Amino acid sequence: MAVRLGDTAPDFTAETTEGTVDFHDWLGDSWGVLFSHPKDFTPVCTTELGAVAKIKPEFDKRNVKVIGLSVDPLDSHEKWLQDIEETQGATVNFPMIGDPDKKVADLYDMIHPAASDTATVRSVFVIGPDKKIKLTLTYPASTGRNFDEILRVIDSLQLTASKKVATPANWKDGEDVIIVPAVSNEEAKELFPDGWDEQKPYLRLVKQPAN
Repeated sequence: MAVRLGDTAPDFTAETTEGTVDFHDWLGDSWGVLFSHPKDFTPVCTTELGAVAKIKPEFDKRNVKVIGLSVDPLDSHEKWLQDIEETQGATVNFPMIGDPDKKVADLYDMIHPAASDTATVRSVFVIGPDKKIKLTLTYPASTGRNFDEILRVIDSLQLTASKKVATPANWKDGEDVIIVPAVSNEEAKELFPDGWDEQKPYLRLVKQPAN
């Protein structure tokens, strides 16, 4: 069964390149990104893992833990990580799940029905501190993921989780946001005393509140 937005992220225990992980306990009160790879020693995945390793401080400062997965075993992962360091100039600094029995891949519906039964698609799950699924993305095997976009979405999710706002198309941190329709103008006056730009009654733009 597919994992949907708002579902509780399935819990699991797995062996990783950084030891045994009990997923929910490992997340603690952090946000999390779980992303899967079709296979070790594949070119697009190699660039992705290097890219995430380079920007891991950006995840850290957002209180986000990152964990990867492929259905290859840990000894394969360890050899692959050496290739990533050699070719991408970055040491993988987050755990990689070894999932040869496909337990985690099946829990998160990562196996594409038209693909090999061992090749996970490029899935991304963003998980909140409440262990709920906040975002799902699925990329084709031929397209590398845009991790700047994943960081942008996390910025939006973290802002909108604590403030009564939504973010418009192509929004970036620091730009104007939208007051959600459920907030009346009377309530908005209390929340946003400096006012807003009402383009339509349902479209009220306001400076981004401090998170």
